[in-house]
Amino acid sequence: MSPQDLKTWIGASEEITDTVTAAPLTGLATTLDHDKAPWPAATVPPLGHWLYFLPRALHRDIAEDGHPHRGGFLPPVPLPRRMWAGGTVSFLAPLTVGQTIRRISTIKDVTAKSGRSGDMVFVTVEHEIMTTTGPAVRELHDIVYREAAKPGDALPPPAAEPLPAVQWQRTITPDPVLLFRYSALTFNGHRIHYDRDYCREAEGYPGLIVHGPLTATLLVDLFLRHNPGARVTGFSFRAKRPLFDIHPFTLCGAATASGTQLWAQDHQGALSMTARLDAQ
Repeated sequence: MSPQDLKTWIGASEEITDTVTAAPLTGLATTLDHDKAPWPAATVPPLGHWLYFLPRALHRDIAEDGHPHRGGFLPPVPLPRRMWAGGTVSFLAPLTVGQTIRRISTIKDVTAKSGRSGDMVFVTVEHEIMTTTGPAVRELHDIVYREAAKPGDALPPPAAEPLPAVQWQRTITPDPVLLFRYSALTFNGHRIHYDRDYCREAEGYPGLIVHGPLTATLLVDLFLRHNPGARVTGFSFRAKRPLFDIHPFTLCGAATASGTQLWAQDHQGALSMTARLDAQ
């Protein structure tokens, strides 16, 4: 399918209804290694909305990579590797246990590009989560599709960005259990997070990949550990390089005059994700 054909998906939308339940929030707190959740009781923490509106594809409709077959709501991009590229989230009102919530998702853009790593297609999806009283979360979610790995392919070169002096820091050891638990919480069947043979042989990665949403959630959690009681109003993040379960990585953050900067770096100090957080 040509890039122009894929653009016909722009404007496509779907609507899903769910109920905020307590069990996923308990699972998230334990996965993040908290004895007690650091957010208000019965309230969804920032980025906790990713624990709801879970995928609903039947097992017979799952492709080799663990995702549903291409097509349907998302365009049928003919590139095999799919990952989160980043996103921007605004938190407008609290989500609380017991609420009925509705998510309206719309394809906002489909863009084909070529770079050093080959052909890529970026898909931008807008999500709006509503409660009975109005909008609660607005999100722009960027997905990137890439070519299959080739023998000798290298990781993207390390990004160089000006960063403030580290104010908070935490080292994470991303063992397979951590990745499994987050996959279970989000009902994410993507094999790059739990099937080591598939990672190496089909997608050319050296180990299991740490979920982009998990890294983003850990960055927000780093902020909340050092700013208890703060209300997060906005969060934006951009993935730079994948993180793997074969090495620890470091979460970093610092308050600045214009907001909070957060970033994750691998065992060699290369930037893996950068983020900005706004809070009150």
